Amino acid sequence: MKRKINAALAAVMATLTITLLPALAMAQEVAEKSIDAQINDFVAPIAKAVVDVIFFSVPFSGVPIPLIVVWLIIAALIFTLYFGFIQFFAFRHAIDIVRGKYTNPNDPGQITHFQALSTALSGTVGLGNIAGVAVAVSIGGAGATFWMILAGLLGMATKFTECTLGVKYRNEHADGSVSGGPMYYLSKGLAEKGMGGLGRILAVLFAFCCIFGALGGGNMFQANQSFSQVYNVTGGDAGPLAGSGWIFGAVLAVIVGAVIIGGIRTIASVTSKIVPFMLIIYVLAALAIIIMNYDKIGWAFGQIIDGAFTATGVAGGAIGAILQGFKRASFSNESGMGSAAIAHSAVKTKEPISEGFVALLEPFIDTVVVCTLTALVIVISGELVVGQKIAGVALTSKAFAVNISWFPYVLAVAVVLFAFSTMIAWSYYGLKAWTYLFGGSSISELIYKLIFCLAIIPGSAMNLSAIIDFTDGTFFAMAIFNIIGLYLLAPVVKRELQSYMTRLKSGEIQKYR
Repeated sequence: MKRKINAALAAVMATLTITLLPALAMAQEVAEKSIDAQINDFVAPIAKAVVDVIFFSVPFSGVPIPLIVVWLIIAALIFTLYFGFIQFFAFRHAIDIVRGKYTNPNDPGQITHFQALSTALSGTVGLGNIAGVAVAVSIGGAGATFWMILAGLLGMATKFTECTLGVKYRNEHADGSVSGGPMYYLSKGLAEKGMGGLGRILAVLFAFCCIFGALGGGNMFQANQSFSQVYNVTGGDAGPLAGSGWIFGAVLAVIVGAVIIGGIRTIASVTSKIVPFMLIIYVLAALAIIIMNYDKIGWAFGQIIDGAFTATGVAGGAIGAILQGFKRASFSNESGMGSAAIAHSAVKTKEPISEGFVALLEPFIDTVVVCTLTALVIVISGELVVGQKIAGVALTSKAFAVNISWFPYVLAVAVVLFAFSTMIAWSYYGLKAWTYLFGGSSISELIYKLIFCLAIIPGSAMNLSAIIDFTDGTFFAMAIFNIIGLYLLAPVVKRELQSYMTRLKSGEIQKYR
């Protein structure tokens, strides 16, 4: 009997061993992984699923063409032609408006034209220009820069269209606050045309995408790349932050939370100080490097022009350069996404077109100027190797360090501040989408702000490829629904434009200083 019991126990132990050993080994493997790695393993498959849907591609000459990128290119071209190259003939007047020459302080709204531009720029100027450009040229070659510039110029017309509509159809509340953006011009504008049902559907879909866009590109990508730069300048794998991205994210979450509680006025006040200051430092550093290498400027532009049409990089030649240029430019300046219209809707004005003019300056500053400077520094440095593993902010940092060895430390500060300003701007975008869907009670707003701040932690911990997938997917999804509305409402903008220009020429629209 005793032998039978022992034999039974031995059989049970053998079975348990065979069953549990793989599980124990797996548990040990998980335990050995850092918290950062565990977060990345959880989120990466979700990010891949999102990008597979949004970036559905069709083959052309052996190169997969994402239809969403084509969608943005066509829209920018159509609006440029439809509004008679508005980005060029309205440029000077736009600057006058930003300077306050046509600003009536008694007009409804919450922030000035300059603050609206600064807030919207804080959502675009930053890591899209620093890390996004590096991603574009490392995949599409130097030629991607040419297409980024073209995308920026064309995108000015798209930004003009959506921000004009944002002000025209905004809601002005009794307490003086306003709510605007695609959610409102899609629902209210299309209702005027007898398409209320379609408008509500597009508005709801956009709002959901905007929330996830705020959490992805407006939050997690920013946290990720700011941690990456700080991580590199503090010693990398041998430094104190190795495996501790989540700690950096937690600290950043607390700081962001302290600002976004104050609402758009606090956000506008912070961004109007941070963005111009850091932008000047970054641009001056880039110009200094370009001037130091003045003998390479012609060669660098030659690489950009030649690569735009004959690139042989891993992305599939010239077509790959075009796609990367437009894709990263769209991520950087957000033309067609509709996000900036949310910030511009809060401006003090009675003239929707005036803010459309202000908004068209964004892609020019963001993409035509800042992105081009970044690309030139990378190309001139000699650090660009198409298809190389180093990408994002690390490549830009390395390129600057070739000529200014200590600049990566300055860039680390700039990256964190740019990321911070972008995050607080996007927190406002996501909040307006959230309150459109779930109401604007204090509890509802608090829930959103808590979710937004908590998303910073996994964003800091994940690797760049997973972040880019999730970011691109959520950002570009917004453009699907927004641009449909822009096409349908473009005649409204044209009537506003004709009325404004007539009154401007007649002197009915007066200067205030």
